[in-house]
Amino acid sequence: MSSDPALPRRPLKIAGIAMAAIALIVVVEGIVTRTSNAARLLERVDSQAVPTVAVVAPGKAGIAATLDLPGHLEAYSRAPIYARVSGYLKNWKADIGSPVKAGQLLAEIETPDLDQQLLQARADLASAQANAALAGTTAKRWQSLLASDSVSRQEAEEKAGDYATKQAMAHAAQANLDRFLAMKSFTRIVAPFDGIVTARSTDVGALINAGSGAGPELFVVSDTKKLRVYVGVPQNYVAIVKRGVKARISVPERPGKFYDATVESSSQAVNTASGSMLVQLAVDNANAELLPGGFAYVSFDQARDAGALTIPPSALIFDKSGLRIATVGTDNKVTLKPVTIARDIGKVIELGSGIAADDRVIESPPDGIADGDLVHVAVADAKSTASGATGSGERGKK
Repeated sequence: MSSDPALPRRPLKIAGIAMAAIALIVVVEGIVTRTSNAARLLERVDSQAVPTVAVVAPGKAGIAATLDLPGHLEAYSRAPIYARVSGYLKNWKADIGSPVKAGQLLAEIETPDLDQQLLQARADLASAQANAALAGTTAKRWQSLLASDSVSRQEAEEKAGDYATKQAMAHAAQANLDRFLAMKSFTRIVAPFDGIVTARSTDVGALINAGSGAGPELFVVSDTKKLRVYVGVPQNYVAIVKRGVKARISVPERPGKFYDATVESSSQAVNTASGSMLVQLAVDNANAELLPGGFAYVSFDQARDAGALTIPPSALIFDKSGLRIATVGTDNKVTLKPVTIARDIGKVIELGSGIAADDRVIESPPDGIADGDLVHVAVADAKSTASGATGSGERGKK
């Protein structure tokens, strides 16, 4: 029986071809899968490279606003009281918060040294007056002797001159005594005007030094029926804050309550450090609701341009090219526009130029954004606007 050697090789050949086909299919499928994954990854990277932004439409500024500035309250009249003479505090009659009248006794000072000087001044005066009286009697006697030529005119004039000298010495002694008496009167510390004792920095037995530079004041008396309000007005707004302009005052301890104030004067100069002008207002405090030395909010009414447009502060871009905003066109490409600021109203910025009412403004531009950049708009044709509410507070910078 003869055998064909090609017969057993055919199944092996078919199996090899099948395995090669399967391997080719696996390789092709892997290549296709990798290509597809790479394409999807590239598409995802490209999509993430285009930033997504939120846009707002410029808002209307309205017709009225307030300029809100920080200020501080001071008593209309405030007198720190120092000792005029040295000694020890004997007693005090008024404590902090006590209402006092002009001339009312606040404290008394014991002055043993001054008392001795006063006794010496009285003794010096008595001696000088006695010497002057004796010199006067002598001069009168020598003048009568001159009439009978018993003495020379020279001697009579010398006695008259001595009498004038002794009189001058007596007057000097009297002036010295008056000086000590005046100083003795300062041992009684009295209120200079009607008001309230707002500070007491001494106590019984304390050593008192004369003068205003040797230590703290003994008392402070303040007239709080009317208060002064000091506020720094930025240079941009000094034109609207004139004498007689009305303002409203509010304080943190009385929320929701306002007090009318009137501009009385201003420094008429801009402080180079703060860029603001100091303005003084007066506010009535008959009910003693406002506290001198306290913080206050001062609100000035001002008009706005009805045609002005506003944007959020976050929309501003400030770089080497100046102040700009980023807008998005119909093709979703960025256009940077230079703008000028008219007013900072706090929550929104009122622009003076550089923007149109139909612009789509990027609310928070990403870093490095440039002209022509493609962006995705999160909310197309956003309905939210940057309008400022009428009467919204405008904050100045000191």
